[in-house]
Amino acid sequence: MAELKIGEQSKPRFEFRSFGQNFCEAHKRMARLSVPVPEKVWERTSDEIYIISAKNDINNTKIRNGKMDIKTYVQTVDGLEQWNPLMKGEFPISREVLEKEVFPAFMVEMPALTKDTYTYDEFIAMVKACPDLAAVRVHKQRFGYMVNDTICEVGNVLINGAKVVTINSESTEIEDIKKTIADCGLEGVENINYLQAIKRVIGMIDKPLANE
Repeated sequence: MAELKIGEQSKPRFEFRSFGQNFCEAHKRMARLSVPVPEKVWERTSDEIYIISAKNDINNTKIRNGKMDIKTYVQTVDGLEQWNPLMKGEFPISREVLEKEVFPAFMVEMPALTKDTYTYDEFIAMVKACPDLAAVRVHKQRFGYMVNDTICEVGNVLINGAKVVTINSESTEIEDIKKTIADCGLEGVENINYLQAIKRVIGMIDKPLANE
């Protein structure tokens, strides 16, 4: 098996992730069980925009540093989700990419596209004009770990200013994730991906997070 490295791409990984208000005990265990990880992943912060669609739960679209990244849901195995990259794009973005890849991923009605390229601001304006779409500000402060050869993190996340905590374990190897879930005391905790968590926080889905 090729060794997983934090921050590097590999074949599509399976993921356990949850969101709630407090994962202090699991965080302590994760930190103590972790092997040393590269200093660059000890703590990372980022500001991102997630484009959330009321019509779609299978395509995860985010914008960071002027680049758009869409991942698509593949399958769930033993309660763990697998996602694959669908597209990467940069702003200004072409009408062709918006028509063929971006708006189809949202599964909403296509707005009238009259220009050859669109800036970030123009794209966000189109999103805000669509009643089924929301542009959601997400600030992440992430702490990286490596437990049982799985890439792990605990993150403080602000979703349109609402603070929640996320914890995750991901790997190409399902059994390694399941062992990590057990070792960190996370058995029985609901698997909630970013799309679902954001929808719950902004009220698009009427469900609580894992430990609220």
